[in-house]
This record gives sequence, C-alpha cells and structure tokens, in this order.
Amino acid sequence: MTSSDSLRDLDRRQYLHPFTDLAAYRKSGGRVYAKGEGIYIEDVEGRRLLDGMSGLWCTNLGYSQPKIVNAVAGQLERLPYYNSFFGCTNEAAVKLVSALLDIAPPGFNHVFLANSGSEANDTNIRLVHRYFDLIGKPEKKIILSRENAYHGSTIAAASLGGMDTMHAQFDPLPYVQHVRQPYWFGEGGDLAPDEFGIRAAEAVAEKIDELGAHRVAAFIGEPVQCAGGVIVPPETYWPAVQKILDDRDVLFISDEVICAFGRLGRWFGFEHFGTRPDLVTFAKGVTNGYQPLAGVIVGDRIADVLTGGGGEFAHGFTWSGHPAACAAGVATLGLYHELATNEYVARTIAPYWSARLAELEGHRVVGEARSLGMLGCLELVRDAPTRTRLEAQHNAGLICRDAAVDSGLMVRAVKDTIISAPPLVCTKEELDVLFDRLLQALDITAAHYGIN
Repeated sequence: MTSSDSLRDLDRRQYLHPFTDLAAYRKSGGRVYAKGEGIYIEDVEGRRLLDGMSGLWCTNLGYSQPKIVNAVAGQLERLPYYNSFFGCTNEAAVKLVSALLDIAPPGFNHVFLANSGSEANDTNIRLVHRYFDLIGKPEKKIILSRENAYHGSTIAAASLGGMDTMHAQFDPLPYVQHVRQPYWFGEGGDLAPDEFGIRAAEAVAEKIDELGAHRVAAFIGEPVQCAGGVIVPPETYWPAVQKILDDRDVLFISDEVICAFGRLGRWFGFEHFGTRPDLVTFAKGVTNGYQPLAGVIVGDRIADVLTGGGGEFAHGFTWSGHPAACAAGVATLGLYHELATNEYVARTIAPYWSARLAELEGHRVVGEARSLGMLGCLELVRDAPTRTRLEAQHNAGLICRDAAVDSGLMVRAVKDTIISAPPLVCTKEELDVLFDRLLQALDITAAHYGIN
C-alpha cells in the first residue's frame, strides 16, 4: 500500500466529513490534498486542479502568500495565544479591528470577533436580542431569513438558513421565519426579472405584517445567495427590501461571509446594492483562508446601546481574537490594499469573467449564465426556453461537477447548477484555462444525457 493509498484509506475509514453522505464515502473515499500553489491545488497522488472555488469561497488571493505565512509565524513566536475575556486583549486583535473599521463605511465603529461565519451569525442573534431588550422592546425576537439561504451550520446559524435538507435533521429555532428567495430563473415564472424582484421583496413585507412588526427584530440576507446557487437578485429587489425594513423598524443583517473583501469588486457586497445594514457578518476572505477567523461589524445604532449600559454582554468564545488568526487577518487586509484587489476585480478581471461566462449561455445544456463580481453560475437544462431540467432527480450538477474535476477543474454543484468563485488574483490567461475545462465538462454532461 502506497503512502497516498494509506492516507485515502485512513480518511475513508476514520474522518467524518461535513455535508457528506457518510455511508457512501466510507465505500468510495475521496481525494486527499497536499499542496497549494498560486490558484492550483494538488492531491497526494500529484494530480493538479485549478481551484475554481477559492477553497471554500475563501482563498481570494490564492495559495502563495508568504506575507500571511510570515505574519502568522511571527505571531506564534511572540504570543501564540491569549484570551479576550476579563478585560484582556492582544496586539494583533486590536490592529485587526482597527484595520476592519478603516474599510467599513461611516456608521460602523465596533467589531465582535469570532471564529467562523456560523459563530458570527449566532452572535448576531445575541446582539439583536440584547439590543431590543435594552431599549425596552423585548417582544422583538423574530429573525426573518430566506428559503434556500445558507448562514452556517450550528443550530442557530442553520436555523437562520433556509435549506430544507438541513432542517430535516434537527429542530430549527422557533423564532426564525423564512420568506421566498429572489431566484428569478427558478421561481420567476412569466414575470420579468424586475417585476419578480419587487414580488420577492413584497414577501418580506407580507411576512412582517403577518407576524407583527412589534415582534420582528431583524432580517438577514447575503447580497448574493452564494451556497444557494449564486442567486443574483434582480436590481429592484434590495432597494425595495431596504425600504420595507426601514418603514417597519426591522434591523438588517448583511451576511458578507462570501461577498466581502473584493468578491464583488468592493470591500463589502452591500455597497454594490446600496443597502444600509445594521450588522455585517464577515469571515472566509478576511484571512485568505490561512486561519479561521470571523466576526460582526456592529453599526452605531446597536453598539451605542450596548456600550452605553446594561451590564455584561454574556457571550464569547475561547478563540475570539486569537492572536495568530488576527495576525493573518491584518496581513491579508494589507495585501488587499497593496494589490488593489477591489480595483482589479471591478475594472479588469470581473468584466472578463462575466464576458467569458456569458459565452456559455449558448451551450446546449445551459439555460442561464449569471455572474456578479467574481461569482458565477450556470443553470443546467434540457431546454432553455422552457427551463426544463435534465432529469427529475436533479443530479445534473453532480455529473458536470465530476466531469470538471476529471478535467482538472474544481467547481461546485448545487442541484442543477454549476457554480464557481475563482481566486480574485486570477489572470485572464488562467481564466481561459478554467473555461476550456468547464466547456469540456459541459460537453461531457450533454453527451451523458444524449443531447447533441
């Protein structure tokens, strides 16, 4: 048995993977990755893949950033750990918070640090409930979210999410309610996109009015629903939602775990849509995936109340503000500035990405190609005009995904869609390689379903 075979066998038998059919994986196993370089990953058997998913939407700057490595190593040598409880902190945590607030819009002057997007969204619930308790509105407890949304996988964060497959395996929190998603291709019917955007926004108003605005505390949403299938809302959607929330005194949580740090060509995705959140969830790209780190940027409306009185905010984590993770964050934010990542995405690479993706809309199994910034999605269909899917079981995405991996490209399947979010540092030439391999996968998918 070779070393790589041994690792794959140990993995198959011992490691319980997240979001995996554990019985099937125990039989088949998977790939074990050992190396990353530039925008490529390599497994223990030496097979290289272009990483069209930036790890898990997080390695925005690729796998070769020695400044981040050196920052983490240096911090581990000086102070590997100390907590943020009991009136304590560490130098790296203070510097990271300051760096985050330097890029935040006016009205944000406080940050709470956590370790994952799930923990950060759990924190949002605690912040929202505590805020309304302190201002004398304890009945405002309900959080609204959207169907097919993903906001993490702890009990609280998965409750905020709107994925039925997750909810079927636990009892979601009773004070979380869901409304329709702004998914025009899948749910828009005969409506024009702008009209559908208004209809989807009106569902938020209808749910608040049904439950009573005096009971609804907040609405949470990603600017683009990423794990749900890169659902880019119609242009009419977010302005209408923002007005609905303002009119009904409902807080807005913008979940920026994926959309922040240049993914849409701006520091935060909400800036693209012109919304005005009260809380901003961040994670993933804040450290380029080099260390686990997340948090909430807290708007002054909430922070002023929390810092103005009310005693202890009884919430936190052992690893909140971990020095090594914060050092990675400081170095990563510095690289975004140094590389002018936002400008490169907005002016150079995202327009090229969008144009190349749009070319695939004419492919015989593609019903829609949509993108925003460096996010992209292909809807797989048998017939584009009627949006007829390739099969009732919705396995087409997996067929195409596996073909792409075999062709040397990592992408992700979400039911009948293929989604991609490559590193922001991609060159046009590297994207050409990505699209050559993606086209090959689409052709294989078409052949699998007998579509000429």
